[in-house]
Amino acid sequence: MDGDSAGSTVPRRQLGRYLRSLREGAQPRKITIEAAAAHLECSTQKIWRIEKGESPVRGIDVKALCELYDATPEMTEALVSLARETKSKGWWASYGEAVPDWFDLYIGLEAAASRIRKYEPALIPGLLQGPAYMEAVLRADGPDLTETELERRIKIRRERQGLLSRHFPDPPQLEVIVAESALRAELKTPGAMHQQMWHLLKANELPHVSVRILPTSAGPHRASVSGAFTILEFPTMNGDRGEPPTVYSESLTGALYLDRPKELDVYEQGWAALSALALSEGESNVKVQSLTGEMSAP
Repeated sequence: MDGDSAGSTVPRRQLGRYLRSLREGAQPRKITIEAAAAHLECSTQKIWRIEKGESPVRGIDVKALCELYDATPEMTEALVSLARETKSKGWWASYGEAVPDWFDLYIGLEAAASRIRKYEPALIPGLLQGPAYMEAVLRADGPDLTETELERRIKIRRERQGLLSRHFPDPPQLEVIVAESALRAELKTPGAMHQQMWHLLKANELPHVSVRILPTSAGPHRASVSGAFTILEFPTMNGDRGEPPTVYSESLTGALYLDRPKELDVYEQGWAALSALALSEGESNVKVQSLTGEMSAP
């Protein structure tokens, strides 16, 4: 396997997306691919391949392009760090190490996806969290956060939720399977779970959103050992095949991005097993309403 095809393409695709955005947004006028190629003293094909995420990139070339595009020092540092990862055989992003905390790779992938499938065994997914539930989750995840830092994280998550109501491009198809145990969680904030249940019911009314519940009675299944995961699929671009699907999963220390066919196949099998065991949308709505009633009971 040669260097261009080895390992995950996620960092390459993300780097290419940011470099293209910087080039097209350069002031006072957009910089052409030809001008970028002349600056690097390379072919236009090389710039095209970099922006398409089809090849690893040298940090020195990224720095030169960032200087041409008048990128901020922070953005330049982040992209140079990301360039190092384009040569990796795998992709393990440790927040604050490979790239800064604010440079969130997943948000870029999520915004570009045409279909998002999520399995959550313990939490309501961020895209579907109500205000009170969202704050409770973020406080639990960052007990040492200042109020300012907490508000920033809440703002970012709410901005992400705008993905489901955007008009252009079309919002992605969101399919969620959440374990019943996540809906039975008790929060200290009065009414928080009631509000969250209402959010789930309203989400299921959207034509591009599907929320299904995995009942406790389902027992062990193919994805029992996987924990939460997300499968992202991307649209074709100008007749091209588009970016390959990517699996994303988080841990306490980082985030794993997978896009090799064998890896994707394993997660597709896990999703198929979950889908076969999960309640239908209608049955899930009934379950949510039933759980809400249980919460209200004295």
